[in-house]
Amino acid sequence: MAIALHPKGIITHCGPSQIVSSSSSCSSSAWPCWVSMEARRQENYRCVSGQRQLVRGACVSQQQDSKPDMEPRFELDTLPRPLSVTSLTSPGQGSKLRVAYQGVPGAYSEAAACKAYPNCEAVPCEQFDSAFQAVELWLVDRAVLPIENSLGGSIHRNYDLLLRHRLHIVGEVQFPVNHCLLGLPGVKTEELKRVLSHSQALAQCEQTLSKLGVTREAVDDTAGAAQYVSQNNLRDAGAVASARAAQIYGLDVLAEGIQDDSDNITRFLMLARDPVIPRNDRPFKTSVVFTLEEGPGVLFKALAVFALRDINLTKIESRPQRKKPLRIVDDSNTGVAKSVLRNKLFSMSYMLFSSIRYFDYLFYIDFQASMADPRAQNALGHLQEIAPFMRVLGCYPMDTGS
Repeated sequence: MAIALHPKGIITHCGPSQIVSSSSSCSSSAWPCWVSMEARRQENYRCVSGQRQLVRGACVSQQQDSKPDMEPRFELDTLPRPLSVTSLTSPGQGSKLRVAYQGVPGAYSEAAACKAYPNCEAVPCEQFDSAFQAVELWLVDRAVLPIENSLGGSIHRNYDLLLRHRLHIVGEVQFPVNHCLLGLPGVKTEELKRVLSHSQALAQCEQTLSKLGVTREAVDDTAGAAQYVSQNNLRDAGAVASARAAQIYGLDVLAEGIQDDSDNITRFLMLARDPVIPRNDRPFKTSVVFTLEEGPGVLFKALAVFALRDINLTKIESRPQRKKPLRIVDDSNTGVAKSVLRNKLFSMSYMLFSSIRYFDYLFYIDFQASMADPRAQNALGHLQEIAPFMRVLGCYPMDTGS
């Protein structure tokens, strides 16, 4: 099974017999036994790439020959469909930098991806997991995913995925979020009975929506809400999304800047397969994750390795460990933890007689220093003496807003 490019730019699946060759060297006859598998793979990729260029050239010539008799507009069936986990089967080709984001066209994540990588080809993905896997499988070159919002806090799902996958943080971008109330053309604000959007977007517009007296309905993402209202012609429903989403899906902007706090900023991480080389010629940030043993003052000691070297911490986040979420400590509270036993019956009976129960946590920390700085190297070396587990997630240039 292979991935083929539809003339409208949609990634589709096709069998080996459906791939048409643009060169005589791409015949369907059997390969000689002396040709290596790597050589065959490279030749097949070259042929598919050549066929794709022919398809693109045909599309361009058709566009040049046709003269539209109306203003250009977005056609919903020409928008790229989001990648799903089942779509991640084969690497893509092309000269443009391909950047994955979660959502559909018009999402804030798409705008953040274009801000991080101008002139890139933004590739929508159905879920955060799909964006991570798209980078790992070479379908895309980068991924731009949200990690925290100034009003809603951290996106815990992406913290968990950072540990599960082996991608590197290579940059960050801070994107201002400007929520708009969207509706079908001709619909007035007072006609709306319900408003659809992402749960965080609805929470960030609580005051405005309360004044309207509308019912809130949570969906997967903001642009998806605009798409749903447009495709189903819902005249009693509005959507909280971006102005670009209104343009794409043919909706009117009924109100702009409806968030409760005007300083609504989302921080996005830029992920890649390979790390960037740390430097000292500009401000850098380093992100690490580590665990600690149970005991008094252990977290204080871990954070002190940065304070002793005048390294500023910009973020600290704790997440329960999935593989070992609970630890049981005896009544003496000496700091010596007993592992939770696999036998459920015995484990439950033991917990009934134990007065103190703790969760085992992962600690995520961001600090302002480059790995090229000896202070950062010494601090992490010191932290390794305290932490049973530590991993550097990335060392990357800071988004200073300039």
